[in-house]
Amino acid sequence: MTKGFQDKTRQVLRISGGDRVKFLQDLVTNDLAGLSDGAIYAALLSPQGKYLFDFFLIDSGDFILLDVAADRAAALTQRLTMYRLRADVQVEMADEKVWRGLGAFPDGALADPRDASMGWRFYGLTAPDFAPFDPAEFKALRVEHIIPESGAELVADETYILEAGFERLNGVDFRKGCYVGQEITARMKHKTELKKGLVKVSVTGDAPPVGSEITADGKPVGTLFTVDNGMGLAYVRFQRAKDEMQAGNAVLRLA
Repeated sequence: MTKGFQDKTRQVLRISGGDRVKFLQDLVTNDLAGLSDGAIYAALLSPQGKYLFDFFLIDSGDFILLDVAADRAAALTQRLTMYRLRADVQVEMADEKVWRGLGAFPDGALADPRDASMGWRFYGLTAPDFAPFDPAEFKALRVEHIIPESGAELVADETYILEAGFERLNGVDFRKGCYVGQEITARMKHKTELKKGLVKVSVTGDAPPVGSEITADGKPVGTLFTVDNGMGLAYVRFQRAKDEMQAGNAVLRLA
């Protein structure tokens, strides 16, 4: 059975103009050659290699659709316009809406490129056919498969995408060549061992607010983010993570 919902937390941008592919290729973390196979997941980083925006890119013929968190759409439009310079590129808010779901793909739907468990995404002006369901199901799936989200685990000007799992989520390509923040990202991949990252934890007791500090033996370990039904996503220093940790009044264990 196909079930889905309109995701009103997303905004679609339309990238048009003859230079649109090269323009994005020089900016984002993934290789736009993948557009021929479906949606691709990518990020735009700061020159210092820190996360600014994550989004999906979809080839729509004469333009590229960009699916981003709605509360970040205006800032992303401004950032892309800043980089445009003399390139033949136009960036504008689009009318297309975003639907997401699980089960059989409706006609025209695309696989979520991050993880097969995240189902399908559909872009258009009218809804595809599906049975409604509670979008909270995706929250549980995000936690289960350690998939970060803008505004929660992904923090602008703080997060490094490799620590957030972008390689596992097909959000970065190490062979595509230069892009903004590429040098730092490549160095983290090839010359260092990650000491911090996103993990799944079990949460026993009342979950504290998103962004609460995690401690072990009285020492800071990291930050607790999304929690759902006794499981959560946490950003931790691997060497400090213990069998039992605390966040507020809750007890955390690596899952």
